[in-house]
Amino acid sequence: MVTTLVMLPAIVQIVIMMVNGNIGAGVAVAGAFSLVRFRSVAGKGQEITAIFLAMTAGLATGMGYLGLAVIFSLVMMAVFFILQACHAGEHLQEREVRITVPEELDYEGLFEEVFGRFTKTNELTEVKTTNMGSLYRLTYTVTLLPGVSIRQMLDEIRILNGNLEVACGRPVTGNSVM
Repeated sequence: MVTTLVMLPAIVQIVIMMVNGNIGAGVAVAGAFSLVRFRSVAGKGQEITAIFLAMTAGLATGMGYLGLAVIFSLVMMAVFFILQACHAGEHLQEREVRITVPEELDYEGLFEEVFGRFTKTNELTEVKTTNMGSLYRLTYTVTLLPGVSIRQMLDEIRILNGNLEVACGRPVTGNSVM
């Protein structure tokens, strides 16, 4: 997300600079960008930004601004690699951890020690019965520490919950419409 927010304004600025005053070019560029955005498989922000960067360089080249296209591409690639090397925006990762435990297991505080080593924050957000009441599904919202091995955290949780199902993923935000 951080990479996209840093790079996208510069990309848009170059596009606007190229089509300034040219209605035909503006309509063509808007059509091309919308085709890429809405006709392709949704990807990560970095992937979409890379596609827009390539299209912008192609637009500049096609309009005869070869030098601008080369300089713009080199500068934007350097910014991209610097942001990747600094791990910009990746220092805190919020995840949702769902843990299944047997009903006879006293789960309150059971996972605190594991979460204490792997997370900056953790909060039990939901407790739900499953399997006709014989199991509980606990849902935690956690913020992972930098460089944490999710696999190692899940393995330690599995030891505590009797090797029942454990899942870790991005938290669901908002209402998704299908």
